[in-house]
This record gives sequence, C-alpha cells and structure tokens, in this order.
Amino acid sequence: MSPRPLDHLVLGTTDLDQLAGEFEALGWRVGARNRHPWGTENRLIQFADETFLELISVGEGAQVPPHQPGFFSFGAFVAEAIARQPGLSMMVLKSENAKADAMRFASEGVGSFAPFDFRRKGVKADGTEVEVAFTLAFAHARDLAECGFFVCQQHFPENFWSPALQQHPNGASGISRVTLVAENPSDHHIFLSAFADCREMRASSSGIALDCGRTRVEIVTPDTFRFLYGVEARTSPPHFAGFGLRVTEPAAVARQAVRMGLGMVAAGDAFTIEPRPGFATAIRLERLVA
Repeated sequence: MSPRPLDHLVLGTTDLDQLAGEFEALGWRVGARNRHPWGTENRLIQFADETFLELISVGEGAQVPPHQPGFFSFGAFVAEAIARQPGLSMMVLKSENAKADAMRFASEGVGSFAPFDFRRKGVKADGTEVEVAFTLAFAHARDLAECGFFVCQQHFPENFWSPALQQHPNGASGISRVTLVAENPSDHHIFLSAFADCREMRASSSGIALDCGRTRVEIVTPDTFRFLYGVEARTSPPHFAGFGLRVTEPAAVARQAVRMGLGMVAAGDAFTIEPRPGFATAIRLERLVA
C-alpha cells in the first residue's frame, strides 16, 4: 500500500504578517488571515498539487485549551512549539476518514486521542466568505516529542481550494520534501510507517524515507542533513529541521532572498534559505521538474 499523501505543513511564528510578507516577497501568494475557534490564526500558501503551508501564530486574547488525557490540543502544541523555536513543527497527511484513522492509531499504539472536529470561516481569492470544516486524528511518539503529526479530513474541499491562490509568481507548485533529523533515524521507522499507513520504506546508512504523494518524507542523520541542505542541524532531540519547495527558478528566488537579508547557501543543484532566530527551519529551493 502506498503511503498517504502529504496534506500540509504547520509553520509557527510570533509575527504572522511578517512571515507571510517574506514569503510574498519571495514570490509565493499568501491567503488572507483566518482565525480558529480557540484563537490561533493562520495564513495559507496553497499549491496546485493540493498541498499547502499553514503559517500560524497565537492570536491576541486566544483561549487555547490545554492537553488533557485523550485530547490532543492543536493550539497548545502550536503555542509550545512557537515558544520553544518558531518554524516547522507539524506534518499533516490526508485522510478520507479521520475517525477511523484515530481508531487505527490507537490500535497500533501511536495515538490514543479522540478525533477533533472544527469549522471556521475562510475567504476565497475574490473576497467571498465560505465555511470550511475538518476532522483531525493525531498521532504521537514519545521519542519525537517536538514533532507533531496528524491526518486531516476535509469536509468541504470545494470551499477550501482556490485555483487563484495556487498560482505563484515564482512558479511554485508544491512541497518537495520534509526532513526530520535524528541521530538514529531507524529508531523511528515503526512510528513513521504506522502514521503513514505504509509498511515499506527505503532505508540506507543516511536514514529512512518514503514518498507521501509527490513529497519525500525523510528522517536523516545530522551529517546527511548538512549534505542535503548545506547547513547544520542540532543533533538532538529529533526535530523537523527543513523542508523543500519546488519553484521554476531556484536561483532567482535565492537572489531575492539575499536582497532581503536572508542567509543563503548553495546545496548541490538547489539553494537553502538558512534558519534564523525568528524561523529556525531551513527551506530548500528545488527546481520544478515537469
């Protein structure tokens, strides 16, 4: 069975509009601000392959519910991750039946949380207000405590996806890779295979990997991460250290990043926007391949 496709990545920040502005200046189209019922706020970057980036912050006056036995608080995890180190903290796969997935996670020992339903208002590219609704099922591994994992079932996808917002000036088409760093990647293969609902993955001395749709999900050693991204990653605990985005001309986006004062390094045939204090995750710019 093929792994589940990637749905989106959750990127935390203390300043939502600043991070959105940086992505916009680099050639991505960013959606309007939305607010969750518990007070976190997001802006989305959608792609034509129906993946997206969720830029997220804790809104003013947020009443974020705490974690409780049997209840995974998305808002609490996001707030804790931002306080610890802004950047990529959660990876989300697609689901056709999140309630069934919650039961599967429990039976496989990778999650004992009730499924979570919520709705919010959204704004389409033409300014029209619509309602979107989701059911989430969370998974968890104690030895991956800084990493969040859940699957997402969309109930009104026709209200969520916007072709106009999927057209980016830099030609971006999707998320090419998601990279976790761990000293011993193979220690986490059981959890990753259970979460992705796939019992087969590629393994090497560099780490483990599988393809979730068009996105490579990998857990690699710090040395391998340095080779792929051209920057260092802390060695422990295991964490999301980087992700890749497909664009038409990576070098052009890299030049714009330098003009903006962002750190940039060449990494093989790609370029990496270096981690920084306000966003501790490396972003690898990869060439779009038809």
